[in-house]
Amino acid sequence: MNIQVLPEHKLSSVAPLKQCNVEKKEVELILVKDQNGVQYTSSTIIPTPARCAGPRGTSSEIDRETWGKKIDFLLSVIGFAVDLANVWRFPYLCYKNGGGAFLIPYILFLVIAGMPLFYMELALGQYNREGAATVWKICPVFKGVGYTVIVIALYVGFYYNVIIAWSLHYLYSSMTADLPWLKCGNHWNSVNCTNPKNINGTVIGNNTSYVKYKFTPAAEYYERGVLHLHESQGIHDLGLPRWELTLCLVVVVFILYFSLWKGVKSSGKVVYITATMPYVVLFVLLIRGITLPGALNGIKAYLHIDFARLNNLQVWIDAATQIFYSLGAGFGVLIAFASYNKFDNNCYRDAILTSTVNCITSFVSGFAIFSVLGYMAQKHQVDIDKVATDGAGLVFIIYPEAISTLPGSTFWAIVFFIMLLTLGIDSSMGGMEAVITGLADDFKILKRNRKLFTFATAFGTFLFALLCVTNGGIYILTLLDKYAAGTSILFGVLIEAIGVSWFYGVDRFSEDIERMMGFKPGLYWRLCWKFVSPVFLLFVVIASTLTSTGLKYDEYVFPEWANHLGWAVAMSSMLFVPFYAMYKFFSVRGTFRERIAYCITPEHEHHKVAEGNVRQFKLRHWLAI
Repeated sequence: MNIQVLPEHKLSSVAPLKQCNVEKKEVELILVKDQNGVQYTSSTIIPTPARCAGPRGTSSEIDRETWGKKIDFLLSVIGFAVDLANVWRFPYLCYKNGGGAFLIPYILFLVIAGMPLFYMELALGQYNREGAATVWKICPVFKGVGYTVIVIALYVGFYYNVIIAWSLHYLYSSMTADLPWLKCGNHWNSVNCTNPKNINGTVIGNNTSYVKYKFTPAAEYYERGVLHLHESQGIHDLGLPRWELTLCLVVVVFILYFSLWKGVKSSGKVVYITATMPYVVLFVLLIRGITLPGALNGIKAYLHIDFARLNNLQVWIDAATQIFYSLGAGFGVLIAFASYNKFDNNCYRDAILTSTVNCITSFVSGFAIFSVLGYMAQKHQVDIDKVATDGAGLVFIIYPEAISTLPGSTFWAIVFFIMLLTLGIDSSMGGMEAVITGLADDFKILKRNRKLFTFATAFGTFLFALLCVTNGGIYILTLLDKYAAGTSILFGVLIEAIGVSWFYGVDRFSEDIERMMGFKPGLYWRLCWKFVSPVFLLFVVIASTLTSTGLKYDEYVFPEWANHLGWAVAMSSMLFVPFYAMYKFFSVRGTFRERIAYCITPEHEHHKVAEGNVRQFKLRHWLAI
């Protein structure tokens, strides 16, 4: 890159950027679109933090790709955060944990921990303009955290794409006059299959939940027609991949690849459909749901207020874990997405907006779900608690069964599974983008060959996902769902929060935000980052560990070795933190004190270590807010 001094008579034709304060010297930075790239008005290039173009004034960051429009970024973040869990988990958690009373701990944790963490990750990515690994140039010893979240995002892609493939399979199967899960008599049905019209409280027994009754046409279609679970004896007996699900998985992977191969320029356009379609469908399903007989009973059950439930610690644990997983902090996605923002973008406003939209979506989806559950309960003459469930049982058994009894059932089924498909696609896009951006920023050869690397990542997730489309694939999926992004992601975000707020410094982080947006975060945000969020995450980590139980799928109890395998998967990502810290410590030169200093000092301040001016060795660094 040639850097030239522009004569004064040429300055009038170029609009200068806003002035930056660089060690008490004002320097104008002029961006000229010509073959030479960037030209400066000053005759001296000062290698100090010029914040107008990007962090540390590095000219290489000026060329970083940015979102085509601001709405591309917002829709991408909303699309990632609003996923299947908003539909199949939150409504049931709210119902079983005191209804409206559950919103108290949920909103509390949103305000004191969810939003601050969300804001922190957006600001971290936008300021440093790096992925989840290289963003830790602010405190090199924590780079292992970046690798941890990248590996976790990769693990999640292994099984999350399979759930999307199920949705695609159901969508294709819905394109018929008679939905295949409407009645018995199909080749996958067992001799015990029971017509839903003949099922009531007497048939299933007073102590048996309707959702646990495995002989309905909908339940048998899911477990026998789609999963072929009856052909597997357990996790030790997987069998070969099913060709129908494999084909669906291929389609999903191709959609992901062609959505991501050109970076945010392509993915930013895909989300116009994948992020908005679920809201259109959810509104349509809500209107249809509240017109069904029994819908009001379902909504009353959803919103009933039982403050006594707040005395139960599990309710608070559920609220904490739900708000954390719902917002999606810690997967490296928010950092990756924000790194493609313009440097002066108002990420504070973005954090408030997108996290609020996410939580409102969760709450509203409960009306669409429980109106239908109320209809199901009335139809089978059972209580709401007999049909209420969460997870795959809700969206692949109970809801499809309810839809199949409605006039125009084919239309409603197609609409519902389009919603599930789009909910999953943009969330999976976010996870894969976190992997691609995180590694491409760290290894430049991958960035130069992004299309090939994107294909390799997509194909790699496809190969591993084949384990989940076998006869016993649901057991692999259950194992990964519990261990791949359970305690490990909580641990990763805890270390991330400590690294940013304590080692880098919440005061310095606040100054970075001020350089971007022109204002400093308020005291509330700084206190949350430094004290509340780490304590919250520590609470969730301890609670999730203490309440962890052995693996189980319905009545099938996993063998002990499967639990050990699960913990090995979890540790395989978490161990990047200590292993990289040790590698970093022993790879730098100097005395013990100097090595520590190099490990915890931002890379652009390493010259201060030789001068003995290490900020982290001073008490005021740790006391600053």
